[in-house]
Amino acid sequence: MPIGRLQKPILEYVLRLLKYHGIESATLLVGYKAEQIINYFGDGSSLGMDINYSKDHPDYPGTGGALLYSYLAGLLPDSTLLVYYADILSDIDLREMLRFHWEREAIATLAVAPSYRVPVGVVKLEGDSIVEVEEKPCIDIKVGIGIMVLEEEAVELLGELHIPGRELDIMTHLFPEMVRRGMSVKAYLTKAFWYDVGSIEKYEKLDPRILEERLDKMLGIAQR
Repeated sequence: MPIGRLQKPILEYVLRLLKYHGIESATLLVGYKAEQIINYFGDGSSLGMDINYSKDHPDYPGTGGALLYSYLAGLLPDSTLLVYYADILSDIDLREMLRFHWEREAIATLAVAPSYRVPVGVVKLEGDSIVEVEEKPCIDIKVGIGIMVLEEEAVELLGELHIPGRELDIMTHLFPEMVRRGMSVKAYLTKAFWYDVGSIEKYEKLDPRILEERLDKMLGIAQR
């Protein structure tokens, strides 16, 4: 999906952020329009990266299923994994997040924003009378932003949770199970910019100026 005035794919922003922070190898879990993605990025050499691909498998649906299948197929290293949802734009410091994860010897670390801006106006009522209106307020609630670090132990747990053909989701199934088992799951609190392009409405409302101010220069998008 092209974004910004330069109409670069969202995935290019994600991959360039990885490269900016010293990550030079990536596996893209692809399904819909997989060939279009593969044709665009190829082996990753145009970005100075080593990119390979893992295609959807019907026995391993869901984000957790895709990750598990990629691991079992030997497409992922037996080491720390940085998982980045491809509809998230951010300028998060990935080096610092990884350092945080390793220093705390965590099994999993989730990037967490300290607040959330509600995308609609919020009203306060007394009976049926509106007594206060606030347009798109920030509320004090911690939210995961679709970026996480996982150790091999976490990926192996997906194997225990896997049922062939049944959707297995990282956030819905894996993280709650790790917490239930008392595993070391940490939150990396960050005030970094992030934007979820996970719906047509959010895609259409993405202001190109945000990309120019936050990402284009930093990631060298404008120079390509």
